[in-house]
Formats: sequence, structure tokens, C-alpha cells
Amino acid sequence: MTIQRMDDVGIVVDDLDAAVAFFTELGMELEGRMPIDGSWAGNVVGLDDIGDTLARLHPHGAELVGEVTRYEDSCLLCELRGPSGIILGLAEQLS
Repeated sequence: MTIQRMDDVGIVVDDLDAAVAFFTELGMELEGRMPIDGSWAGNVVGLDDIGDTLARLHPHGAELVGEVTRYEDSCLLCELRGPSGIILGLAEQLS
């Protein structure tokens, strides 16, 4: 079964071409692509201040899956489960 519809999704990846190939294999069609970066992008996708993001999402049903972990000296990572079982990965770059 392929996904029937998905609107307005932002995905942070290291290899955009590999990600496009993966989601195309799931039956999705690429409508466009645009790299974004900088502080605006971080704020939009919740990359800054993981603790604040978790606190804001908790009243909406989000629960931390596991714990916030440190990846080397570059970032903090965590996953959370939201409404309807949606799982999101969050990362906060360390300075």
C-alpha cells in the first residue's frame, strides 16, 4: 500500500537525492525541492532549544521516546511520539 496523500512536510536530511529516492519508492511524487538553512530554518523545524520544544508540544500529546542523547560534540538528538502515533526526530546543534 502506498501513501495516499501528504501535504507540507519538511524533512532534514544529509543526502537529499537519497531521501527523494526513498520516498519515491514509497509511491510519492516530488513536486519541488528547496534547501533552507540558517536560524529561520532552525526555528521552523524546531532545531533550537529541544527542552522548550518538548515543553510546548507536551500539552498537545507529545511524549519523549527514550531520552535526549548527545551525538559526539555536535548535537542533541531525541525522538518524540505525537498524536496518532506520529514519531518526530528533533536535533539541537551544539555550539
